[in-house]
Amino acid sequence: MGNKNEDGEKLMLFDGVLEAMPLFAKELVAGGVAGGFAKTVVAPLDRVKILFQTRGAEFQSTGLYGSAKRIATTEGFLGFYRGNGASIARIIPYAALHYMSYEQYRRWIKHSFPDVWKGPTLDLVAGSLSGGTAVLFTYPLDLIRTKLAYQVVSTTKLNAPGMVNSERVYRGILDCFAKTYKAGGIRGLYRGVAPSLVGIFPYAGLKFYFYEEMKCHVPEKHRESILAKLTCGSVAGLLGQIFTYPLEVVRRQMQVQKLRASDNVQLKGTLKTLFMIAETQGWKQLFSGLSINYIKVVPSVAIGFTVYDMMKSCLKVPSRDEAAVDMVTNKRISQPTHQYTLHSFKYSSARWRLYTISKEVYMYFCTPS
Repeated sequence: MGNKNEDGEKLMLFDGVLEAMPLFAKELVAGGVAGGFAKTVVAPLDRVKILFQTRGAEFQSTGLYGSAKRIATTEGFLGFYRGNGASIARIIPYAALHYMSYEQYRRWIKHSFPDVWKGPTLDLVAGSLSGGTAVLFTYPLDLIRTKLAYQVVSTTKLNAPGMVNSERVYRGILDCFAKTYKAGGIRGLYRGVAPSLVGIFPYAGLKFYFYEEMKCHVPEKHRESILAKLTCGSVAGLLGQIFTYPLEVVRRQMQVQKLRASDNVQLKGTLKTLFMIAETQGWKQLFSGLSINYIKVVPSVAIGFTVYDMMKSCLKVPSRDEAAVDMVTNKRISQPTHQYTLHSFKYSSARWRLYTISKEVYMYFCTPS
């Protein structure tokens, strides 16, 4: 009996915490968990992709299997996760901001322009704005992750042919951050941000657009199944990548330019860098690692969307329609009648306590003395 009572009290406490959490906080938690989980699953493919984009001469000739074998030989299993600490440190706040700001932008646009922004265009615009917001806040962590992943450091006495620049420049996340800031200041931490922003606006918008659009065509009885969400997320990630991948290659090469001792050419400006890569390395380099990216993006976006939806369900995040109704209802509750208040909260003691405390605080600070 004691255990059952304790479990019941813990469950009530948990429900009370969930009730007290603001909607945006729940969306932040759901997005952060989804991003971190998805990124960890595809981290080895991400490492190989970055090496394809930035060390083309060394890795492209060996292909995916040969590149993976080379990393395993020179760095061991943990080599596949080099830079993943910085990646997780970035992706959790990035994904949290990305998903949360998407929901916030979507609600704000729908509320402010009810007669203009409707249908798929709403997801496209909200997704684009949320992608730009997340990039601006977390870009330095992406830069650090790329620099750490670019390093190929042998942890054994084996010398693989064709390997260059095997000296470890950065000892970890903090060391890389400090040296990057010392060398270039704030501008150094945001090197390559322009192609990131140019690329993220269409990619993030299209990703959310295709995901929400595909879910609309799934039969109602299958809409909540994991398989349906994985399928919709896979196609959304695949289609969103097609138009923006060359800009990612430009961004990666700009990020690691300082680490290339043999580079004499300064990469300046997104378009200039894009044409310079095409001229000096060939147009194929702009799509280097795209096949790996497809293999990575499909599970990454699919897992991200699926885990996000599952986390929203666990955190009792209301549906978008319910959230829109709550926005209107909350305005009415600010000056409620006793009958309406009791009707709204009589089924939840946690909500009633929260309302009572909020009312007392409001009366204390807002009532004229």
